[in-house]
Amino acid sequence: MQYIVLDMEWNQAWPGSYSAKRLPIKFRGEIIQIGAVRVTDRQIVGDEFQVLIKPKVFRKLNKKVSSLTGIKDAQLAEHGVPFPEAIDRFREWCGEDCVFLTWGFDDIGILKENMELHGLESSWVDRWYNAQMIFNSQTDGATAQKALKTAMQMAGVEPTRPAHDALGDAYHTAILCTRLDLPRGMEEYGRSMEEHENGFHGAQIPGCLDRKVFHGLAGRDDALELLGGEENLCPKCQSLMNHGKWVSSQNRRYTAMASCPNHGQFLLRVRLVAEEDGTTKAIRMIYEGTSDAANTFRTTKATVRKRTRRPHSSTKQ
Repeated sequence: MQYIVLDMEWNQAWPGSYSAKRLPIKFRGEIIQIGAVRVTDRQIVGDEFQVLIKPKVFRKLNKKVSSLTGIKDAQLAEHGVPFPEAIDRFREWCGEDCVFLTWGFDDIGILKENMELHGLESSWVDRWYNAQMIFNSQTDGATAQKALKTAMQMAGVEPTRPAHDALGDAYHTAILCTRLDLPRGMEEYGRSMEEHENGFHGAQIPGCLDRKVFHGLAGRDDALELLGGEENLCPKCQSLMNHGKWVSSQNRRYTAMASCPNHGQFLLRVRLVAEEDGTTKAIRMIYEGTSDAANTFRTTKATVRKRTRRPHSSTKQ
């Protein structure tokens, strides 16, 4: 087995453009450059691949994309090849029995969108891993994504190729991958993904003790019943907590107070999100009962009660 470390650059519609809206599929960006580096099963950096692609949908480069990548319209016009030809070359270079590694979650999804637009079969890229998750798991255990530059600094990798160039970024990612235990990282990938999804994705939120994501729920009632019932566990001792009434707010957000017999009160915050398969995802966060978020909730709830309380009726004599 071999590892194909992949990176891409893609163009996006100009602000205000309706080009993307006329497309029959979801389309976040049109690929203009593919760069890849082969890493052997002994985790040694091997040969390289790169190709420029002539755009078909967003024919003129977005100024921000051009500024970031250094790619110009004239380069694509002169050296770019049609996307199907680029994919044929890339697939032939990859060969058989390979696993794809990217630095981030977007590349493979956008690659599949581009292949769908051109009517190309894409199952051959299904076996892929986000190297960020493996890097986090085997270094500082963080749940947030890291910029490639940050990971290189942590690992002591000096940049020798340009950034925001598909081949340059793929090469630096490949160097990082040679310093990881890739077989172990792939074996533990499910756990790493779960920790990532349940993590804070950035700076810790003041007073927040726990974040967890629940998938496959039937709808709002199912989600709130679960999170106010068997999943309503104290973040400190895992005891079942008593639960107050849910208070709804905009964008399918719900808040309530819960109480543990051993550790007192906690604030629960839930956001519901519709998933593509028709089910509901619930993102739950638990805050300390003494946190600013909990105190704000109590104050807001008391104010609402005061405003909605009916005045006593009186009769004039």
